[in-house]
Amino acid sequence: MESLKNKVAIFTTVANFELYEKTSNLFPVGIQSYVIDGRNGMHALHSIFYMFKKLKKEEIDWLIMADEDVIFKNPQAVFGLIEFMKENNYSVSGVRDGGVIKHRNNNPYVINTFFSILNFKKISKLFNKSEIIRNQYINKGEFEEDLSELVYGFDKENLYEPYYCFYFWLRRKGEKILFLNSKMIEDENEQISNEVFDANGTTLLIHTWYARSYGKNEKHTARIDEVLKQISFASNPRKPIIFKDTFFFIKMQVSKTVKKIKMKLS
Repeated sequence: MESLKNKVAIFTTVANFELYEKTSNLFPVGIQSYVIDGRNGMHALHSIFYMFKKLKKEEIDWLIMADEDVIFKNPQAVFGLIEFMKENNYSVSGVRDGGVIKHRNNNPYVINTFFSILNFKKISKLFNKSEIIRNQYINKGEFEEDLSELVYGFDKENLYEPYYCFYFWLRRKGEKILFLNSKMIEDENEQISNEVFDANGTTLLIHTWYARSYGKNEKHTARIDEVLKQISFASNPRKPIIFKDTFFFIKMQVSKTVKKIKMKLS
């Protein structure tokens, strides 16, 4: 297990460092943490591309992606999940973005990026940005799977998130996704968060959502703090390696302006 830890890292695109300082105490112990400073708007597909760019020279076999509103309950269980993925040739694991979470009725053939595990070493060798971008489409009936146990709504042809192309690309490359089970936490004070389980059915984490609202919105701050109160943990402060694309916001504004000009000219 120790040899595995040396090749595992955890990565977070952080929009709310106040929340990250609390939840990162619960991250798996003994692995390096990496952060992209997302306060300039970097997230989703841009974050994925930037992640591969910045980490390509690191000796990482497996990469855990976890948002700052993810609260681990059994953090060390990720290593057992990685072993399961290795044994069964899975390149990605995560929770479907449709049919599993009450307020996410999108595409069930891809995951939501709030939490996932990537076979980073393998995917890095395949990585091709221009190829990935061209995969933001889905053919009817292309990924037929048994979805009969999904309890919430979904749309098989949905392209809601721009990052779907990354997972469509992987699937078209023949890479396997392990879809993790999840259930909503539903009591009188909490009907937003979802609990995620590993391959053996053990609770792994709770995703509270609305990280950007923490410390700004009273309802969501109290709700997330209540989840944190239910988990006992010792202080395990992180010393993450932080990356930031200083000119990202400017580049996005320029890109939007160019697109508007092209639309007017056409």
